[in-house]
Amino acid sequence: MKFILSFLLLSSCFVITNAQTEQSLPVDEQGKLIYYEVVNVKTPADSLKIRVLNYLKKQNKDLKFKSTQGDTAFIATGKMIINKTLLVMSHPSGEVLYDFQAEVKNGKYRFWLTNFSFIPYQRDRYANFVASTTVGIPLENNPGKLNAGEWKEYKVQTAKYAKDLASKFKFYMSSRTPIIALTTEKKVVKKEW
Repeated sequence: MKFILSFLLLSSCFVITNAQTEQSLPVDEQGKLIYYEVVNVKTPADSLKIRVLNYLKKQNKDLKFKSTQGDTAFIATGKMIINKTLLVMSHPSGEVLYDFQAEVKNGKYRFWLTNFSFIPYQRDRYANFVASTTVGIPLENNPGKLNAGEWKEYKVQTAKYAKDLASKFKFYMSSRTPIIALTTEKKVVKKEW
């Protein structure tokens, strides 16, 4: 009897922990997965612009700065590696490409990650994992019955990565250290003959 009760208690703990770890990204009005957040801060827009540019260009190695729209919107692209773990061994099963966008105003900023697309990996002749195709499959698409379990795991890992990236970005944006924009001084060279 004690064995049965302990087994039921243990199995219910596993069910509760698995239910709490299931995370997924919401869907926007266009039907794409998105991670969106608006943050209110007491910082002027100029210093927020400098912080966003520093984060995109220098701090984060996963993001590649793409362009600016106007002087308050910033666009970058990034990728994350999806790992498949079997017991002790782990190997990459693919990568997820995404777009990162940030907009800045006085006293607040917003950012979002969207356009998630999955590119599967395969082994090449040297036993390295490389992308099997250059065209990504959007994570919103339904893969069918055969790959439903793996696809759900890809979505969970993507959501976890997006939340981790968001927390790092918010921590960097809330840093109290003064960020100084480096201005290059033009030197005039005078040579007398």
